[in-house]
Amino acid sequence: MISNIKKFIRRNNLDGYIIPKNDMYFTEYSKVNNLQKVTNFSGSAGFALILKNKNYLFVDGRYIHQAKKQSGENFKICIIPYIWPKDLPLKKIIKIGFDPKIFTENLLFKYFANKFDLIPISFNFKNKKETNIEKFFHLDKSIVGETSISKIKKLKTILNKNRINYLYISASENVCWLLNIRGADLPNSPLANCKLIFSNKGKMYLLVNNLKIDNLKKNLKNVKFYGETDLLLVVNKLKIGNICIDKNSCSVFDQNIITSKLKIISNVDPIYDLKSIKNDIEIKNTLKAHILDGVALTKFLYWFKFRKNKITEKKVEEKLEIFRKKSNNYLYPSFDTIAGSGPNGSIIHYKSTNKTNRKINKNDVLLVDSGGQYKWGTTDVTRTTCSGKITNKIKNNFTRVLKGHIAVVTCNLKKNYNGNLIDNLARNPLKKIGLDYSHGTGHGVGFFLNVHEGPISISKFNNISLKKGMILSNEPGYYLKNKYGIRIENLIYIESFKNKLIFKNLTFAPIDLDMVNFKMLTDKEKKYLFYYHLDVYSKISNYLNKNEKRWLINLIK
Repeated sequence: MISNIKKFIRRNNLDGYIIPKNDMYFTEYSKVNNLQKVTNFSGSAGFALILKNKNYLFVDGRYIHQAKKQSGENFKICIIPYIWPKDLPLKKIIKIGFDPKIFTENLLFKYFANKFDLIPISFNFKNKKETNIEKFFHLDKSIVGETSISKIKKLKTILNKNRINYLYISASENVCWLLNIRGADLPNSPLANCKLIFSNKGKMYLLVNNLKIDNLKKNLKNVKFYGETDLLLVVNKLKIGNICIDKNSCSVFDQNIITSKLKIISNVDPIYDLKSIKNDIEIKNTLKAHILDGVALTKFLYWFKFRKNKITEKKVEEKLEIFRKKSNNYLYPSFDTIAGSGPNGSIIHYKSTNKTNRKINKNDVLLVDSGGQYKWGTTDVTRTTCSGKITNKIKNNFTRVLKGHIAVVTCNLKKNYNGNLIDNLARNPLKKIGLDYSHGTGHGVGFFLNVHEGPISISKFNNISLKKGMILSNEPGYYLKNKYGIRIENLIYIESFKNKLIFKNLTFAPIDLDMVNFKMLTDKEKKYLFYYHLDVYSKISNYLNKNEKRWLINLIK
């Protein structure tokens, strides 16, 4: 594949070509992953720069270790953003090709502005055409808590208030939320690949594979249906006016089409803010999903702790999936399970392969990050455990991560009202001894949608105010290269209590207290652990056998 791209570069008089992770819908996980095809890198973010004589793979801090293992033989691994490698020829203007259908203006500007002469040109990766057409489906108000008519009304109000004639909804997740539809176009999310032009009058033009939607046309009023590539046809039917596009999800190709007739207003799609706040029904249904997930996790942790046979990382993945599948409401994983033992646990987003699949020794630390899509709710949870002897150093580092985890869920939201401030709380116990971790402390989570959902997060770079109904992850960690990894993750949501906002846990799975140095905990932290495990027991004990119950109740101390 690399050699074919280099031939393409020379044939078209280019100096290089850029390959991103995403497809034309800019989703985190897609069935087509050209970046992995070219580089062997399986992480969820990054891009490759292929030059005539050199190859670069750019990834963020989460993936450095992973990228070196998977792609280091053929690619120089670089950290994004900010610093370009010294050997990259930037002193002269070089011609770099890119596919305008899978790049946004913001992405190009962020990484490549004023560095290259960017040439829009498409390389044919010869991806297989979709043959198995799966239908979209509609979600009832009893599941999502709000009709699409109500959501449309809210969106019309926003557009009219801001004197916007049209909104181009280029992010599929936002179309799904607005119309209360879901699909099977992604491997780990119930997303339906489609785009929508929304008028301030309430008219909608849906760009979609019509074979996937013909069963739902009666449910979607005021919607006109067009093919996936019919954007120019739709734009030409619109009256002259302005249109709002989100340059984080609108491709350069689509933007150029729209610009040919309409005046562009660049802004973040307002649906992101609307869908980040879950209603009471969504929270209620998500809680149901997490109880089922908690049962599976607890059964798994008990099995792992007291197993007699030697196992591998692949066996861990399989066993956890078996426990989840015991629920009739479980559909499939919300992302590929991370089961990293010993040194593999230090790779933040590790994925076991036939080549890397480790046998788990008795004293190995195991990090398991997994989640599920349920009817109806999305889960994401990480537990770090060990079935053997745990060194004092590992115990102490685990306890520091736990202290950060507790600091987040018990924080005063009135005072620490955004993700940036809360992120600091999570890192403080580690920073006191000069340690840290290279990922954010938490991300937003969708309702039966993406397991990673913007615009909210708990990170150094997020200043968005946190509000009632938002769902986030709480996942501080620590990773000692080639030794072990530690991460403790619960999903949490924001609730009002006595005129103030508080975090409440959505995840109900035990924390491995064998890994805790209780001497390092304050009375407040010990109290939190007591009540957390009491809550876990009250929620899931009816679904456990006698031995599992006995083990769980012993954690309430």
